[in-house]
Amino acid sequence: MLNLLLLLAGFVPLIYGADLLVDSASSLAKRLNVPNIVIGLTIVAFGTSAPELTINIFASLRGNSDIALGNIIGSNIFNIAGIVGIAAIIYPMAVKPRTTWIEIPLCFLAALVVLVISLDGFIDGDKISVVKRTDGIILLLFFSVFLGYTIHYMISSSNEEEAPVKQYSIGLSIVLILAGLAILIIGGRIVVVFAIRLAQQIGLSERIIALTIVSIGTSFPELAISVISARKKNIDLAIGNIVGSNIFNALFILGISAIINPVLVHEKSFFDLCTNIVISLLLFVFVFTGKGRKIDRWEGIIFVILYVGYLLVLFRLS
Repeated sequence: MLNLLLLLAGFVPLIYGADLLVDSASSLAKRLNVPNIVIGLTIVAFGTSAPELTINIFASLRGNSDIALGNIIGSNIFNIAGIVGIAAIIYPMAVKPRTTWIEIPLCFLAALVVLVISLDGFIDGDKISVVKRTDGIILLLFFSVFLGYTIHYMISSSNEEEAPVKQYSIGLSIVLILAGLAILIIGGRIVVVFAIRLAQQIGLSERIIALTIVSIGTSFPELAISVISARKKNIDLAIGNIVGSNIFNALFILGISAIINPVLVHEKSFFDLCTNIVISLLLFVFVFTGKGRKIDRWEGIIFVILYVGYLLVLFRLS
């Protein structure tokens, strides 16, 4: 129980540190006359995935492949089946054309790429499957293409809303950036250390802990934002943000993790990788069912049922 409480407690500095880092870095960039669009596409976008990135950096440095891979795949599955499902139940989620034809297919492609580079044992006949450093470089190259496209689209669009930026002095912004980084590091280390201890204590694998407690914990900011947006019936960008987060997780964070330390892929992880692909494909299919381009309540219910079913199978196979 103590290890579980300490693990959960680690999410507090992890999420707070990410929020503080985004606010202070955005304020500093604004003071230095960095365009608002650049702030939104870099600092804010990277900051929302800072918890996952921090945990994966620590896990990779320690050689904990199950946590590094499980955190990414678990977060991506929960983002769609859990967060989109819950938000759609509260209020049907509209999907913009760009999200429908570009971002959701790219989300599916990212899931497919991660599966392919994890199939060393099947494709090459190797005894083990590993996401190697070269694979990590490939993932980062894919991500750079996605980022370049996003920047081009945002620059060419004149109707995009500006990201709200808090106003701090330059000196205070620098201090808060350092404080945010320090808090992130503390939170990330706490989560990784006590996730491992909890897994050892209760007899569950690090993979299971990462796919459930760790991944859900790091996705709490996205969950809170989506639920609040759905309650306010202001959800036109919600799916775009979730899908963008999944692309960021699969291509950038997993790419960085593999470069730090190659990520070992166990046989049981292929169930998670395939589930990620199925969930991503279903999101695309659901957009075209019913009236209009949206995720209806009944589709949200299906997503939630699928996520609960995934968890039941996950624990049964553990």
